[in-house]
Amino acid sequence: MPTPDLRIGIIGAGPAGLTAAYLLSKAGLDVEAWEADPTYVGGISRTEIYKGFRFDIGGHRFFSKSKEVEDFWSEILPNDMLERNRLSRIFYRGKFYSYPLDLGEVIGNLGRRQSLLTAASYFKAKLSTTATPGNLEDWMTRKFGGRLYQMFFRSYTEKVWGMPCRDISADWAAQRIKGLSLTKAASAALRPARRTPKPDGEERADVIKTLITSFRYPRHGPGMLWEAAAARIQERGGRVHMGTRVNGVERTGDGRWRVTLESGDGAERQREVDQLISSAPLGWLVNHLRPTLPTAAREAASALRYRDFLTVALILKTPSRFPDNWLYIHDPQLQVGRIQNFGNWSPEMLADPSMACYGMEYFCSSSDALWNSSDAALIAMATRELLSLGLAEEGDVIDGAVVRQPRACPVYDDAYTERRRCIRAALSELCPGLHVVGRNGMHQYNNQDHSMMTAMLTARNILAGEQLYDVWQVNQTPTILKREQLVLAAAVRRPNLLKPPVVPEPTAHRSPIGSGLGRLLQRPLLRAGGSAAARPLGPTGQQVWPTAHFALLLCCAVGHQAMVSLSYASASRYRVDKRLER
Repeated sequence: MPTPDLRIGIIGAGPAGLTAAYLLSKAGLDVEAWEADPTYVGGISRTEIYKGFRFDIGGHRFFSKSKEVEDFWSEILPNDMLERNRLSRIFYRGKFYSYPLDLGEVIGNLGRRQSLLTAASYFKAKLSTTATPGNLEDWMTRKFGGRLYQMFFRSYTEKVWGMPCRDISADWAAQRIKGLSLTKAASAALRPARRTPKPDGEERADVIKTLITSFRYPRHGPGMLWEAAAARIQERGGRVHMGTRVNGVERTGDGRWRVTLESGDGAERQREVDQLISSAPLGWLVNHLRPTLPTAAREAASALRYRDFLTVALILKTPSRFPDNWLYIHDPQLQVGRIQNFGNWSPEMLADPSMACYGMEYFCSSSDALWNSSDAALIAMATRELLSLGLAEEGDVIDGAVVRQPRACPVYDDAYTERRRCIRAALSELCPGLHVVGRNGMHQYNNQDHSMMTAMLTARNILAGEQLYDVWQVNQTPTILKREQLVLAAAVRRPNLLKPPVVPEPTAHRSPIGSGLGRLLQRPLLRAGGSAAARPLGPTGQQVWPTAHFALLLCCAVGHQAMVSLSYASASRYRVDKRLER
């Protein structure tokens, strides 16, 4: 166990940094956190305020399969978490598609001819494409058909990542969709939606996250929770220094860490700590460490790539024209990727309930003309795109604000895995007492709750005085188990730290016709459309749904589910074997 006077330094006051600070200060340790932002805590989960209107940097649903994370949120904000019904849709070719998908709406929007062509494309791909595709485009074409790939994958995915789908590896796609079942996705479109389990429900671990029908949300946005967490830390004697930039990190001769800090007025000072937790971008950290890491690790760090993100918050003098929490925009002619309707996340996000505030979200790089455009130009462009979608009329938009978020998304290119492995090995060998956590801190596209889990495990390691858990194993679908069991199904003991991950090659999938899934879906379809005797037979004797709408539903239900997962959260390559969960 650590001594009570152990001093802990934390770089960054986002979800990971503040979770670690909260738990360690609660345990009585001396905690100090440094945040470069002069105003807001929460990192990318902060809530910005402009003339009384509050808006997120991307929408943040408060739902986790982990009861421990849910309990943490409830502990911080026991009386301020709203239960919100979820409504989101996809805009494609001038029409809106509900998500999760509605069977009748999908067929009605696409029409009979497009439905037939989409189904034919799917079956053609199953018969003609290679079973071991080498990139995302080929992998998705094989799994969902060329037409569905073009509809629900290509445009949106390339907006988000800024690279052709052919440059994204197929094994990355296979890992990200690993948790998705054809049976679950298709049946979700056929059956009435189930209510999302309560935060203390044991069945939460079995829920497909992007199919949930409700979620919790702080009254004043996610920043409200992290502001409350920072206040609690300071009440316990911890310190959260705003507007304080870290300029250097040095390991001292006695094994401690010396941190060089710069305040808002340019003055520099140094602090020494016994243990250092960093949620700063991994590439930045490696290149600011002294003594320097080996050349291979520094080169790997310099090669890590990020995708930047900006939000244009538009304020309208009229109430909201659409009921959704958010919309996905698949139109390649528009630059906007997603639209948030902040008043539908919480009415208290609006300064005036008779007005609306929409977040127009753009994915870009800091070298792009879009990123470097003036705020006025961005507001004008976002207004034009909103009008073109029919979501506002001329003169409705009366004001706006722009927020630029650098390094919002770690990029998963072909070499990122080897680069991370090289950096990880160097940190493990040469930097005892230095812990990396969170999305950018680990160059791992974690959701908010996964970032918190890396901090929870790090806090346990520090409190135990030894590295019990390997935080790099926290993946995209972790489950925190009962306290007397393993803390995380995704966390393993340190001996496996440098063991290379086993990544299975994508495997061919049987056509659903003739399978158990076909029999499962056949029953409700027959009830809706007549007798089995009237149905044509497939190659194995199973009846086939008329006009191949069965195949269309199957493709659409699974295809968009996979798109959402791929576009917003890149898979961790360190998955835990299913045997651990059992």
